[in-house]
Amino acid sequence: MKNADNKNDHLAAYWMPFTPNRTFKESPRLYKSAKGLYYETADGRKILDAFSGLWCSNLGHCHPKITEAIQNQAAKMDYSTAFNFGHEAAFELANVVAAQFPGDLGHVFFTNSGSEAVDTALKMALAYHRINGEGTRTRLIGRVNGYHGVGFGGISVGGMVNNRKFFGTLLSGVDHLPFPYNPNEDAFSRGEPNSDPMIYLKELEQIITLHDASTIAAVIVEPMVGSAGMYVPPKGYLKKLREITQKHGILLIFDEVITAFGRLGAANAATYFGVTPDICTMAKGINNAAVPMGGVIASKKIYDTFIDGTKAGIEFFHGYTYSAHPLAVAAALAAQEIYDEENIYQRVTENAQYFEDAMHSLKGLPHITDIRNIGYAGGLTIAQRDGVVGARAYDFFLKAFENGIGVRSNGDSIAIAPILTSSRAELDPIFDVLRKTANEIS
Repeated sequence: MKNADNKNDHLAAYWMPFTPNRTFKESPRLYKSAKGLYYETADGRKILDAFSGLWCSNLGHCHPKITEAIQNQAAKMDYSTAFNFGHEAAFELANVVAAQFPGDLGHVFFTNSGSEAVDTALKMALAYHRINGEGTRTRLIGRVNGYHGVGFGGISVGGMVNNRKFFGTLLSGVDHLPFPYNPNEDAFSRGEPNSDPMIYLKELEQIITLHDASTIAAVIVEPMVGSAGMYVPPKGYLKKLREITQKHGILLIFDEVITAFGRLGAANAATYFGVTPDICTMAKGINNAAVPMGGVIASKKIYDTFIDGTKAGIEFFHGYTYSAHPLAVAAALAAQEIYDEENIYQRVTENAQYFEDAMHSLKGLPHITDIRNIGYAGGLTIAQRDGVVGARAYDFFLKAFENGIGVRSNGDSIAIAPILTSSRAELDPIFDVLRKTANEIS
C-alpha cells in the first residue's frame, strides 16, 4: 500500500492542469456543487464565484434552462459525427452566433475548446493564403504576454514564457509584437489607456519591412488581454492594427475566447471596439461552459475562397470527433436564448461604470500597485514580496478564498470577472472581500 497514512493519497492519480499539484494536494480546495453565483465546497462553505468559473460561466452555475436542454438532448441523441453528417441544431447555432458578429463574419467552424479554436484559426489562415495563390504567406505574428491556449500553434503565437519554455522550438516563422501596456504610464487607467498606440505598433511595421508582407499570413491578438492579468490596450490600438494588416494583405485574428458573449457588455470585442477582423475565435461563454465547446467565425471572403478554390471534395482538411457535439450545441442554444431574453449584454453595459468605480475604490490599499478594468473584467497588480514573482499575489488568492470568494491569480496579478448576471448589490460583496483581503495579507 502506497502512503497509507496520507489522508489525501486518493488525490494523487489526478494530474491537475495549471496547478501546483504538491501544494494543492496537501491542502485541497474542493467544490461539490454550484448554483447561481456560488460554489459550495466539500466542507459546506459557500464561495462567491468572482471569476465566472474560468472566464466562462457567464450566466451563473446550473442555469435551469441550460440544464434542461442538456438533459433533453442526452435522452434524444447523445452523439452525431460532424464528418459528412450533421444535425439541425448545429446549423441553427451557427446562424445564431453569426448574427451577433459584425461585417461579413458569417461562417462558423465548431471546436471543443479555445485552444482548438486558435489552432483551427491559424490553420485556416495559412490554408486560405495557399488556396488564394499566396502560399509564401506562412509567417505568424503574436504578442508578448499573449495567451492563445495550449496547442502547439497557440503557444507558438502566445507570449507567456512558462507556457513556451518547456516545449522545444515550437512553430518556426513566428514573431511577437510588444505588450501594449506600460505600467509606468498606464497604471490605474479606467478602461482604455490614453497612450499612443503606435508606441507598440511600430514594431509591426518593422517586422513587415524585415520579412516582407508577402511572407506574413496573420496577426493574432486578444482584444483584451486576459490570462496575463487583464490588461486593456490603448485607445485606437485595435483600429490602427486593423489598418496596418489590411494595408499589407495580412489576416487579422481576434482571440475572443474570453471576450465573446458579453464580458465587455457587447456580443463580442469586435463589436465593442468597432473593429472587424478576418477571423475570431470563441469558446467559454458560448454555452456557459456547461459542455466543452469552442468555435471560429470567418469572413465571407475566407469561406468563399475555400469553397470556390476547391474543385471537388473536402475544402478544409481539419475537424474534431466532437465538433458540434449535440449536448454542447443544446447548451449553447439555451445559453444564447438567455443572453437575449435576459438582456445580459445591456445589463453589463449599464453596470460597467459601477464595477469600474468599485475596482478603483481599492486604490491605496496595501500592496495594490495597479488597477485595470473594462466591462465586467478587472485586474489588480500585487506588489512582489522579496522580489519573488507571484508569491504575494498567490497568497492574496488563497486569503480571498478563505474569506469567501474565488478569484484568479497569475504572476503578480489578480483577475476579477464577475458572473454577468450580477447586480450592483451582488457585486458589492466581491469588493468587500477584496478590501478585507488586501488588508490581511503580509
